[in-house]
Amino acid sequence: MKIAIPLAEGKLTMHFGHCASFALMDIDPDEKKILKREDVAAPPHQPGLLPPWLAERGATLIIAGGMGQHAQTLFIQHGIEVIVGAPVETPEKLVAAYLAGIMQTGANACGGHTCEH
Repeated sequence: MKIAIPLAEGKLTMHFGHCASFALMDIDPDEKKILKREDVAAPPHQPGLLPPWLAERGATLIIAGGMGQHAQTLFIQHGIEVIVGAPVETPEKLVAAYLAGIMQTGANACGGHTCEH
């Protein structure tokens, strides 16, 4: 399992489409532990590019603060599960909370259907 988390200044950013980089976390879901973290620079912003780009890198889940409905649909079409409304935290804290089943999610930071982030 590989979890993608959009980053700004080392923590989750609310606007995944304009993030500087992604933390790609290789996870052992049975052992509930992080096997490896790789930070990769995000490609230049282009609508519709991130779902296939992350799928090519093996991502199976993206944890985001905010994401428009169209983007969520594109991720799902590429086999990537989406969690929105995650707090601004480090990738390690977010993954630990997800694996423990205690992730606190709030409102989707991109509540409007026109959000392109």
